[in-house]
Amino acid sequence: MTTESKTPEDLRYTKSHEWVRVEGDRATVGITDHAQGQLTDIVYVDLPAVGKKLQAGASALVLESVKTVADVYAPGDGHVCEVNAALKAQPGLINTDPYGKGWIYRIQLDRPIPAGQLLDAAAYRVHVATHA
Repeated sequence: MTTESKTPEDLRYTKSHEWVRVEGDRATVGITDHAQGQLTDIVYVDLPAVGKKLQAGASALVLESVKTVADVYAPGDGHVCEVNAALKAQPGLINTDPYGKGWIYRIQLDRPIPAGQLLDAAAYRVHVATHA
């Protein structure tokens, strides 16, 4: 499948390859299909502690793959209100279902994420195509 067909239209994206689903003052965060493909097999997820304070653009956690170690960044200011505990035993869910069972954490936002800070699906596809 192409990146275009694996970029859900209902999500928003960061330039650092996180996807974000904002629901009120909470956001669910994961990494994009493009990102998991670049990392290859993810073998460990260093989940943040519930309650951890996050700042927009700062590292929220680290993923380890057979190829490298990568940071996952916070899309906004707030604190971690939930983590996907299933990733402890099955980190590969990020590879097999990055937009579903492979979600990583939820953040309770201190304030709305500023308009223009997140990309829509079309803009994210352009970003991937021009920064490959």
